Amino acid sequence: MGVSVIIPTWNEESCLAETLRLLRLQRPHEIIVADGGSGDATCQLAAAADKLVHATRGRAMQMNQGAAQATGDVLLFLHADCSLESGALTEAERILQHGGVVAGCFTMAVQASGLLYRAVNVCATARVRLAGLAYGDQGLFLRKECFEQAGGFPQVRFMEDLLLSQTLRQRGRIVVASKRIFVSPRRWQRAGLIQQTLRNWTLTALAALGVHPDRLARYYSAVR
Repeated sequence: MGVSVIIPTWNEESCLAETLRLLRLQRPHEIIVADGGSGDATCQLAAAADKLVHATRGRAMQMNQGAAQATGDVLLFLHADCSLESGALTEAERILQHGGVVAGCFTMAVQASGLLYRAVNVCATARVRLAGLAYGDQGLFLRKECFEQAGGFPQVRFMEDLLLSQTLRQRGRIVVASKRIFVSPRRWQRAGLIQQTLRNWTLTALAALGVHPDRLARYYSAVR
């Protein structure tokens, strides 16, 4: 199986070059940058990828349009400010060969020191194992045919990862890989660790209660 990595971007010039450099070391089948109309140097930096897709802005639409261009058997959706531990792609392929596994993600490792950040990591893993809900910054991966059968990411402005996870968990298990995904702490540092964590939990709870994600998107501003 070959892994196609899809990276949705919008004004990510501060981190994209390093993300692509590190990802290339993992020898993916291909790297696809799906850009949503960046006004900075993101598209120029995306020359280091294999494909640049000029997509309709919105993470769900960008990832869907990027996935439509993918030729690998496995799709991995990676945020531009995240990077993978060595051997992560190989483990993803191995996990998807197990019966009953529909998708997986990696073990979160926020790149900041402190016990509270370690708690964020632990809670993220527990959420996937207990509830079958993977967030985008955990690096969701699955077979392309399964992604297509599930209908791709729902066309919403927010929480497309949560909604896709809900669909996938009805089809099989979502597994947490032992390899880590290194996540930028920029959102927590900008908003405050406790404030951002409480906001994440509250928005997830509201979505679970039936509040449409597009209504919740206004409370989750972009951080660059």
